[in-house]
Amino acid sequence: MPFNMKQQFLQELFQAHQNTKVIPSPREVCHFITSLLQIMFPELSEKNYKSFRELEMDFEKIRFQAGKILQPIEFQLPESPEIIEDKFFDQLSNIRKQLLDDANAIVAGDPAASNLQEVIRSYPGFFAIAVHRLAHQFHRLGVPIVPRILSEYAHSETGIDIHPSASIGERFCIDHGTGVVIGETVNIGNDVKIYQGVTLGALSVRKDLVQTKRHPTIEDNVVIYAGATILGGETVIGHDSVIGGNVWIVKSVPPHSRIYYKGHLQQKEEILLI
Repeated sequence: MPFNMKQQFLQELFQAHQNTKVIPSPREVCHFITSLLQIMFPELSEKNYKSFRELEMDFEKIRFQAGKILQPIEFQLPESPEIIEDKFFDQLSNIRKQLLDDANAIVAGDPAASNLQEVIRSYPGFFAIAVHRLAHQFHRLGVPIVPRILSEYAHSETGIDIHPSASIGERFCIDHGTGVVIGETVNIGNDVKIYQGVTLGALSVRKDLVQTKRHPTIEDNVVIYAGATILGGETVIGHDSVIGGNVWIVKSVPPHSRIYYKGHLQQKEEILLI
């Protein structure tokens, strides 16, 4: 590259760096969430605490990390970093209870799961749900970019892509999980179980629909088997339904439905869906 072109290119890069808003370090955000999960769940930690004070000190260090990642985006927050931090940590007890219920749902729903410790320690579905619930809390508090960094971290670790805005109810179970996609405006009820390759997505990717509900609603006690694709903001899967593998759904189905492929036809009970 000629000297003048090199200098011009470097000037462009320098200017780009000056104009870019300060953002939290993804490395620090991922370190924070890993440290937080390790102290919330002993199964994920390599550390054996000898005293309450030792654990308390580590917990305060994690709080300090939270403040550190919020500080660069202080002027983009709806409240001060200190208030956001307090509100986030005030919810940790409830989130931990939710996650223990999720883990128990996985144990109950997966014959291969030996015990709770195994699920928490090694199941990608649990890790993805855990990161999502924490990212979702940041999202609810109006924190920009951090929730998305967290969701992409879980995505890279597990192959499970859950938008931090998605609303997920109690006792959620992801079995296997690779290739699961859960979109931004998805609403999932309680006691829902989904398998690998499931997509809960949008019918349209038009940018002018960004403020609308573009993704489906899954009511309570629904099972969605591998490879199913459910699309559209007006699509509702009624409670206590079973969605079979590899089906394609763009219209609502009533409660207690059984949707499956029979040969080349997608069927509800014995009636072809239109």
